[in-house]
Amino acid sequence: MSTAHWTTISLSTGPFTVVAAEGIVLASGWTEDPQYLTALIHPTLRPETLTHIDDLGSISTAAVRYDEGDVTAIDDVPVRQLSGVFVTHAWDVLRRVTPGNQVTYSELAERAGNPAAHRAAATTCARNAAALFVPCHRVQRRDGTLGGFRYGLDVKRALIAHEAEHAAKSAA
Repeated sequence: MSTAHWTTISLSTGPFTVVAAEGIVLASGWTEDPQYLTALIHPTLRPETLTHIDDLGSISTAAVRYDEGDVTAIDDVPVRQLSGVFVTHAWDVLRRVTPGNQVTYSELAERAGNPAAHRAAATTCARNAAALFVPCHRVQRRDGTLGGFRYGLDVKRALIAHEAEHAAKSAA
């Protein structure tokens, strides 16, 4: 992709920047630096040109709706990432983890079809360029601790609490 657009949205968890091309998220996260996010994009998908726009349409709307409490608003936003077969598949599997729920790295590996690949499941989260839209914040260690998160454990805790609160409200 030769050209992509970016915008920064003010969410309750802080400034959230999205890099997208043709309505597809390439990278996103809690930073105001689109170059930081662009460096996370697989080299074959990395745009040559990056242009700021104020609104990414349905992508921006989904992030704001999520922040306002519709924790499923991000589910259908298209995302494009590349890696090895397991990691790429595991990103898709991760998108099906229900908001308000957590899985362990071992459970993610099992859901992705290789129960022994718990280290590869951790790599899935570490290489995820599309935070929030590919919800790696829903993965925790086997002992129940949070593990890492590129944007800090405070953001991860806030996302988990937000989803728990709003998933419970929508289930009631």
